[in-house]
Amino acid sequence: MIPDSVQVLADYQRNLGELRRRLAAASDADLRRRSAGTRWTNEELLFHMVFGYMVVQALLPLVRFFGRLPAPASKVFARLLNAGTAPFDVVNYLGSKAAARVFNRNRMVRKLGRVIDSLERRLHAESAATLARGMFFPTRWDPFFKPWMTLSEVYAYPVKHFDFHAAQLRLPTLQGPENPPRKAL
Repeated sequence: MIPDSVQVLADYQRNLGELRRRLAAASDADLRRRSAGTRWTNEELLFHMVFGYMVVQALLPLVRFFGRLPAPASKVFARLLNAGTAPFDVVNYLGSKAAARVFNRNRMVRKLGRVIDSLERRLHAESAATLARGMFFPTRWDPFFKPWMTLSEVYAYPVKHFDFHAAQLRLPTLQGPENPPRKAL
């Protein structure tokens, strides 16, 4: 296994544990409270954090496909997606609001666990050559998308996304060896 992959897999489990602990510690009122810096409630934001992992499942085949083509092909695709940022933002916001009703506190942990299991199986099967392939990304869609990302960086993306949004939650603070106090971003 590639050394970076070991850290990514450990971070997946850390995020899953954090989600589990946060949901267990949160009351219904905590989950209905508005998060900090977003228009989502805490529960909606928690789903959005899970959704970041789900997005990676959709991105993997795309990166594998474009990673085999000449780079200009994915550059055109990224430009098209960047042009559609406004509708994407609306769908991203409303989708997380609606999906949090289905993947609520009772289903979120199971969903993230299944997604992580899938990502772990796929990551174990990747070769160093495949992980090095990449494509251009729509940088206007997410602050963690870089202009060019390798498959390895795509596997690492949901951890950055999850950790960033975790700092926006207004839920009981979790501290201890697995969750040291967070520094402000």
